[in-house]
Amino acid sequence: MQRCRPLLGTFVEITARASDESKLHAAVNGAFAAVEGIQHLMSVHDPDSELSRLNRFAELRPITVSHETFAVLRRAHAMAVESDGAFDYTVAPTLAQWGLLPARLYRKCPGGWRDVRMLPGRKVRFLRPLALDLGGIAKGFAVDRAIDALRRGGATAAVVNAGGDLRVFGAQSSRILLRHPARPQTFATSLRIERAALATSSPCFTEQAWRGRRVSHLVDPINGSAITGDVSVSVRARECWLADALTKVVLNAPCRAKRLLARYEAEAFVVTA
Repeated sequence: MQRCRPLLGTFVEITARASDESKLHAAVNGAFAAVEGIQHLMSVHDPDSELSRLNRFAELRPITVSHETFAVLRRAHAMAVESDGAFDYTVAPTLAQWGLLPARLYRKCPGGWRDVRMLPGRKVRFLRPLALDLGGIAKGFAVDRAIDALRRGGATAAVVNAGGDLRVFGAQSSRILLRHPARPQTFATSLRIERAALATSSPCFTEQAWRGRRVSHLVDPINGSAITGDVSVSVRARECWLADALTKVVLNAPCRAKRLLARYEAEAFVVTA
C-alpha cells in the first residue's frame, strides 16, 4: 500500500506491507495521525500550536508542554550541548528577520539555547527573550512516530518519507536517490537504506535574496550567517530525528560532526558542485 498526504510543509509518503492486509489501512491511518499530531504541536507557523504558545509565554513563566514536545526539546537541547551549538534550535528570530519565518518570532538581541531550561513536570522556561524553531529535528521525530504507529498497527515493512527525511523498517532495503544541489532536477548518487533513517539538508530549495545578500532556512549559529551555495548533506542514522539534527552539525561544524557521527554510529554524505 502506498499513500501520500500534504503535511509538515511537504508531502509525506507512506509505503507499507503487512501479513494481514485487513489491518494495513488502519495502520497507515494511524501513522498519518501521528504525523498530524506532531505538526499540531510543533509547527512554528501555526499560531495555535504548542510551540507557538511556548514562544509567546515561556519568557514570562514556566509553561507545561506535552510528552512529545518535551521529548523533542530534550533531544534538541542535548544535541546543542553535544555539538557546542553547531545544532541550534533557537535561530527562529534570525529566520524571522530574513522573512523566512513569521515576523512575530523576531526578537531584538535574543538569547540562545543556553537560556532554555527544561524543568520537572515537563515545564519549559526561557531565561531571556528568544524563540524556538524545531524544524531541524521535529520532522524527523514525526517520521519516527509514524514508524512506531505502523509497527503497532501490524505492518511488517514500511518506508515513511517526509520530503527527504525518511526511515525504512523491515527486511527489504530501499534505494534512495540524492539530488544534486546545483541541479536539483538531477540526481548525484543513490544509497541503499535498510532498517535505518536518512535525512538531507540543503539551502538550494529555500535560498533567496535579502537586503543584497543570499539567505536560506539554514543558519550557521557560530556567526549568525546563512548557509548558502551548492551543498547538500545527508546523514544515515538509526532514527530519523537523529539523522535530521546531525545534518546541521555536519554543515556547521564538520570537525565536531566527526565525533558525533562516530558516537551515534551514523554516516554523512556530502554533495557539492
